[in-house]
Amino acid sequence: MEAEDIRDHNDGAGAGAGSDDDTPTLSAHALEALREVLSEQNRLLAADNGGATAADGKEVPLVTEDWRLSQFWYDRETAETVAREVHVLCTSMDATPSIACIACPTLYVYLKKLHPDLAVQLLEYDKRFEQYGSEFTYYDYNEPLELPSSMKHSFSIIVADPPYLSQECLEKVSETVGYLKKPGESYLLLLTGVVQHDRAAQLLGLRPCGFRPQHSSKLGNEFRLFTNYDPALRLGGWEQQES
Repeated sequence: MEAEDIRDHNDGAGAGAGSDDDTPTLSAHALEALREVLSEQNRLLAADNGGATAADGKEVPLVTEDWRLSQFWYDRETAETVAREVHVLCTSMDATPSIACIACPTLYVYLKKLHPDLAVQLLEYDKRFEQYGSEFTYYDYNEPLELPSSMKHSFSIIVADPPYLSQECLEKVSETVGYLKKPGESYLLLLTGVVQHDRAAQLLGLRPCGFRPQHSSKLGNEFRLFTNYDPALRLGGWEQQES
């Protein structure tokens, strides 16, 4: 059984428990087959990604995916592409910005791997990421504003990957974005399913880019990268709006 048959999402950790209705039910045979597939994918991904350097200088690995938390990591090309884009945005700003990664640990790992001096905060539900030290903040999307007051309006670059492809989830993550977003010049990147196209525009004023994010587990859902700024020739540019 292919893993995408049971899931609706994403790179990030669960970032909050879903309802009972969201929990898939599989036979024992299907569960074992799925565990074997994910185990091999995680082994290959860990070997490919290596580790990141946390704020305390220690190197930490990307933890293995836990599909029960809707965890499905980006493939290398996607992680590197988004990390490069974030770095380009950083270099375009007068002051060194703070970066928030909401439920996208693969991006955190690649940012710290490629640009270890960047100030990056990972907001995640899965407490295994506590190993990242002070750059980890516990986050449950069901409580979108339950975050340290020191983080309010503190981030010039925010990358979000909501754990579920539902209106409720995107609405709550949008509340978090509003809480974190620094007044003035700020950039928002959203990685989510194409089914969220209209909601991304309505809630956050975002448009899709030509770049197609991919996951190491080959999700069945089609994904897009949405931004609140024109990336020009990068990321495949903004897609043309239909008249």
